[in-house]
Amino acid sequence: MMTREQWQEFVRSKPVRTALFMTGLLLILLSPLAGAIPGPGGIFVFAAGLTLTLRNSDWAKRQYVRFKVWQPKAGRWADWGLRRRSARRREERRKLRHAMGHPPPADELAQGAIAAIMPDPPAKAPEKWSDREGRSD
Repeated sequence: MMTREQWQEFVRSKPVRTALFMTGLLLILLSPLAGAIPGPGGIFVFAAGLTLTLRNSDWAKRQYVRFKVWQPKAGRWADWGLRRRSARRREERRKLRHAMGHPPPADELAQGAIAAIMPDPPAKAPEKWSDREGRSD
C-alpha cells in the first residue's frame, strides 16, 4: 500500500500530470455531448474536466487568472463552485471592508459584459451532506 507521501510524489510526476491534464481537456470537450443527454450531466463533466485541467497545468491557471481579471463576478462564481480557500479568504476580506464602510476596490467596480448580468454568488458555501447529518468527514 502506498503512503500519502508516495502518492503525492506519484501524482506530481510529469507524465501523470500530463495524463491528468489531457484527461481534463477530454472531459471538457465531451461535456456538450453529456449535456445533450437529459439531466445535468454536462455540468458535472465540465466541472470535473476544469478541475483536472486547473490542478495540473500552469498554462490553464494563467488563463483562468486572466478570465477572472476580465470577468470578476464570473470568476467569483467559478471560485465558489470550486470551493477554493483563497476565494473564501477574499470574500471574507470583501465583507469586512463593506462592514467597515470602505468602498470596493476599483477592479470590483469595473465589471465585464458577462459579470454585469450575473447575480452575486451565495454568501454561504454550499452545504455538505455531513453538515446536515452532524457527522464529520
